[in-house]
Amino acid sequence: MGRKKNFLDFIPIISDKYSWEIKNGIVVIAMTHKGFFSKIAQLAAKTPKVSFVDLDEYGSYIWQQIDGEKTVGDIALLLREKYGDESEPLYNRLVNYMQVLFNNKFIVYKGSR
Repeated sequence: MGRKKNFLDFIPIISDKYSWEIKNGIVVIAMTHKGFFSKIAQLAAKTPKVSFVDLDEYGSYIWQQIDGEKTVGDIALLLREKYGDESEPLYNRLVNYMQVLFNNKFIVYKGSR
């Protein structure tokens, strides 16, 4: 029987597929649309070549903690330290947020590249 992995032990890494910057304390991720269908949409529907995703205050704080060394659990403790009761329900919110970042390919997990 294999040991079940604890999500709090996962180490997130920011994907190198996107660039990002901090504007007024908020993380802004630049998504360049590439590929055949994106090119068609850009020409036909005049969609932008680059879209920008502004994270909220919590998301920006989380993003800035992702350094390739901290675990999800480490980030949870930092969130609780910074935001106290405002961060509750801490683990549910953090796990859901990390899943959104992962599903959108903004992050990967160490060892899963």
